[in-house]
Amino acid sequence: MNKQETYLQLLPQIRALIAGEQDLIANMANIVAALYEAFGFWWTGFYRVSDDMLVLGPFQGPIACTRIPHGRGVCGSAWAQGQTIIVPNVHEFAGHIACSSASNSEIVVPIRSDGRVIAVLDIDSTDYNAFDSTDQYYLEQVAAILSAG
Repeated sequence: MNKQETYLQLLPQIRALIAGEQDLIANMANIVAALYEAFGFWWTGFYRVSDDMLVLGPFQGPIACTRIPHGRGVCGSAWAQGQTIIVPNVHEFAGHIACSSASNSEIVVPIRSDGRVIAVLDIDSTDYNAFDSTDQYYLEQVAAILSAG
């Protein structure tokens, strides 16, 4: 099964997982688990906006950075810019925050509520160039499902 087919199977599952649940953390936890299981990414998780910082939320994978300042690293940059960032090689990203030296590529997708970014979905891979426009398209749909939930 290719990447697109995996996402197409996963989106209805994610909708069902969070249907009727109002707790954002619970929904984030189930979304992360579903993505992690479906794709086996190195690290999959959320950082939540709290007191002008990104604070570690539900995740799957090795230990992670706990707090990320606005505009710093890939996550802080996606938050500041309010748009998805794909980094084919994190070692070439100015200001990259290396929570794990095993991470080589990354995608970060903002999560919005009432027009403002409230969190980011961060996914890291040990492979270079692991993420593309297909990931962006479907992960932005995941973000929309979470925002609507």
